[in-house]
Amino acid sequence: MHKKIVLAIILIAGFFVASCGQQKSQNQTAPANSAAPHRSNNVAKITFVELGSVNCIPCKAMQPVMHSIAQKYGEQIQVVFYDVWTPAQQYYARDFNIRLIPTQVFLDQNGNEILRHQGFFAEEEIDRFLQAQGLKVLQRL
Repeated sequence: MHKKIVLAIILIAGFFVASCGQQKSQNQTAPANSAAPHRSNNVAKITFVELGSVNCIPCKAMQPVMHSIAQKYGEQIQVVFYDVWTPAQQYYARDFNIRLIPTQVFLDQNGNEILRHQGFFAEEEIDRFLQAQGLKVLQRL
Protein backbone atom coordinates (compact mmCIF):
# COMPACT_ATOMS: atom_id res chain seq x y z
CA MET A 1 0.00 0.00 0.00
CA HIS A 2 2.81 2.39 0.93
CA LYS A 3 4.61 1.61 -2.37
CA LYS A 4 1.45 2.47 -4.37
CA ILE A 5 1.23 5.92 -2.75
CA VAL A 6 4.91 6.63 -3.44
CA LEU A 7 4.50 5.45 -7.04
CA ALA A 8 1.41 7.66 -7.48
CA ILE A 9 3.31 10.71 -6.16
CA ILE A 10 6.22 10.04 -8.52
CA LEU A 11 3.86 9.69 -11.50
CA ILE A 12 2.02 12.91 -10.64
CA ALA A 13 5.31 14.79 -10.17
CA GLY A 14 6.62 13.43 -13.47
CA PHE A 15 3.45 14.45 -15.29
CA PHE A 16 3.67 17.94 -13.77
CA VAL A 17 7.31 18.39 -14.83
CA ALA A 18 6.62 17.10 -18.35
CA SER A 19 3.64 19.41 -18.85
CA CYS A 20 5.61 22.45 -17.63
CA GLY A 21 8.35 21.77 -20.18
CA GLN A 22 5.80 21.38 -22.94
CA GLN A 23 4.09 24.66 -22.04
CA LYS A 24 7.42 26.48 -22.11
CA SER A 25 8.14 25.37 -25.68
CA GLN A 26 4.64 26.31 -26.85
CA ASN A 27 4.97 29.80 -25.39
CA GLN A 28 8.23 30.52 -27.17
CA THR A 29 7.98 33.76 -29.06
CA ALA A 30 10.16 35.83 -31.31
CA PRO A 31 13.25 37.27 -29.71
CA ALA A 32 12.51 40.67 -28.18
CA ASN A 33 14.93 42.40 -30.50
CA SER A 34 13.84 40.57 -33.65
CA ALA A 35 12.83 42.61 -36.63
CA ALA A 36 10.71 40.29 -38.71
CA PRO A 37 10.74 41.85 -42.17
CA HIS A 38 7.12 40.98 -42.80
CA ARG A 39 6.11 43.16 -39.87
CA SER A 40 8.44 46.10 -40.34
CA ASN A 41 8.09 49.37 -42.21
CA ASN A 42 10.05 48.01 -45.11
CA VAL A 43 10.53 50.34 -48.11
CA ALA A 44 11.63 47.54 -50.44
CA LYS A 45 9.07 46.34 -53.00
CA ILE A 46 9.84 42.70 -52.24
CA THR A 47 11.28 40.99 -49.19
CA PHE A 48 13.12 37.76 -49.92
CA VAL A 49 13.25 35.64 -46.77
CA GLU A 50 15.59 32.66 -46.88
CA LEU A 51 14.94 30.12 -44.12
CA GLY A 52 17.79 27.67 -43.85
CA SER A 53 20.98 26.92 -42.00
CA VAL A 54 24.64 27.60 -42.49
CA ASN A 55 25.17 23.84 -41.98
CA CYS A 56 22.89 22.58 -44.75
CA ILE A 57 24.42 21.98 -48.21
CA PRO A 58 21.53 23.35 -50.36
CA CYS A 59 21.31 26.32 -47.97
CA LYS A 60 25.01 27.01 -48.51
CA ALA A 61 24.37 26.96 -52.26
CA MET A 62 21.72 29.66 -51.77
CA GLN A 63 24.15 32.08 -50.09
CA PRO A 64 25.77 33.37 -53.33
CA VAL A 65 22.34 33.53 -54.98
CA MET A 66 21.00 35.72 -52.16
CA HIS A 67 24.07 37.95 -52.36
CA SER A 68 23.75 38.30 -56.14
CA ILE A 69 20.03 39.11 -55.94
CA ALA A 70 20.68 41.79 -53.31
CA GLN A 71 23.41 43.34 -55.48
CA LYS A 72 21.37 43.24 -58.70
CA TYR A 73 18.16 44.74 -57.34
CA GLY A 74 19.51 47.10 -54.66
CA GLU A 75 16.88 48.87 -52.55
CA GLN A 76 14.03 47.30 -54.50
CA ILE A 77 14.50 44.11 -52.49
CA GLN A 78 15.32 43.24 -48.91
CA VAL A 79 17.11 39.93 -48.56
CA VAL A 80 16.91 38.31 -45.14
CA PHE A 81 18.44 35.04 -43.98
CA TYR A 82 17.30 33.16 -40.88
CA ASP A 83 19.32 30.19 -39.63
CA VAL A 84 16.40 28.21 -38.26
CA TRP A 85 18.67 25.57 -36.71
CA THR A 86 19.92 28.09 -34.16
CA PRO A 87 17.95 28.54 -30.95
CA ALA A 88 17.78 32.30 -31.47
CA GLN A 89 16.14 32.02 -34.90
CA GLN A 90 14.23 28.73 -34.81
CA TYR A 91 11.15 30.80 -34.06
CA TYR A 92 11.05 31.82 -37.74
CA ALA A 93 10.59 28.21 -38.85
CA ARG A 94 7.30 28.12 -36.94
CA ASP A 95 6.37 31.70 -37.85
CA PHE A 96 6.72 30.95 -41.56
CA ASN A 97 5.36 27.42 -41.14
CA ILE A 98 8.16 25.76 -43.10
CA ARG A 99 8.51 22.02 -43.55
CA LEU A 100 12.01 21.80 -44.95
CA ILE A 101 15.08 23.89 -45.56
CA PRO A 102 15.95 25.82 -47.52
CA THR A 103 12.62 27.54 -48.03
CA GLN A 104 12.32 30.91 -49.74
CA VAL A 105 9.38 33.17 -48.98
CA PHE A 106 8.76 36.35 -50.96
CA LEU A 107 6.65 39.07 -49.40
CA ASP A 108 5.12 42.16 -50.97
CA GLN A 109 5.33 45.65 -49.44
CA ASN A 110 2.38 44.87 -47.18
CA GLY A 111 3.99 41.71 -45.82
CA ASN A 112 1.74 39.39 -47.81
CA GLU A 113 3.30 36.20 -49.07
CA ILE A 114 3.39 36.19 -52.86
CA LEU A 115 5.62 33.19 -53.51
CA ARG A 116 7.02 30.25 -51.58
CA HIS A 117 9.63 27.83 -52.86
CA GLN A 118 11.25 24.83 -51.17
CA GLY A 119 14.75 23.59 -51.94
CA PHE A 120 17.47 25.26 -53.98
CA PHE A 121 16.02 28.12 -56.03
CA ALA A 122 18.03 28.96 -59.14
CA GLU A 123 18.97 32.61 -59.59
CA GLU A 124 17.53 32.72 -63.11
CA GLU A 125 14.14 31.61 -61.83
CA ILE A 126 14.23 34.18 -59.05
CA ASP A 127 15.15 36.85 -61.64
CA ARG A 128 12.14 35.91 -63.77
CA PHE A 129 9.83 36.12 -60.77
CA LEU A 130 11.23 39.45 -59.54
CA GLN A 131 11.10 41.05 -62.98
CA ALA A 132 7.49 39.87 -63.38
CA GLN A 133 6.82 41.76 -60.13
CA GLY A 134 8.20 44.94 -61.72
CA LEU A 135 11.73 44.95 -60.31
CA LYS A 136 14.52 46.13 -62.60
CA VAL A 137 18.10 44.91 -62.62
CA LEU A 138 20.25 47.81 -61.47
CA GLN A 139 23.59 46.12 -61.78
CA ARG A 140 24.65 43.22 -64.00
CA LEU A 141 27.10 40.94 -62.24
